[in-house]
Amino acid sequence: MESHCSPSRLVIVTFFLLCFLAGDSSATRPGLFYTRQRGRCTPQYWSSKRESWPRMVPERSTVEKTFGVMVANERWRFDLTLVESTARNDEEGNAYGALLKQGIAALLNSYARKSFSYAPWEVKTMLIQAMISEPAARRQAQQFAAANVACD
Repeated sequence: MESHCSPSRLVIVTFFLLCFLAGDSSATRPGLFYTRQRGRCTPQYWSSKRESWPRMVPERSTVEKTFGVMVANERWRFDLTLVESTARNDEEGNAYGALLKQGIAALLNSYARKSFSYAPWEVKTMLIQAMISEPAARRQAQQFAAANVACD
């Protein structure tokens, strides 16, 4: 009776199994072992519309209606919607763009997530106060981003 498993095949299979089992289990591997953080509180998540927006902040609402005329007219179009703002990609080197994007995500999280770091009125107040200068806008955008990432 002939064997279908030659010694060279057994050596190769054993080698691959040993390599697989001997690897560092904390290393990130592609394929089945790779897990990606979903980021249920990021601007990208909210712009993807995977979850319905809180009723208090409709996605078609404008920046002007949500944060006030003075804020909107100072930096953005009067008819810029919240969903458009979360989908923007101009925050690199644009402190006010980053502030708006992260601020809207923080506002949505404050309504949708009970354990979020800020209340809705705090988000609105901090965004308006950060409009005084580019460094203040950058700092506040970073604080909002940290809170958004830390959110569940």
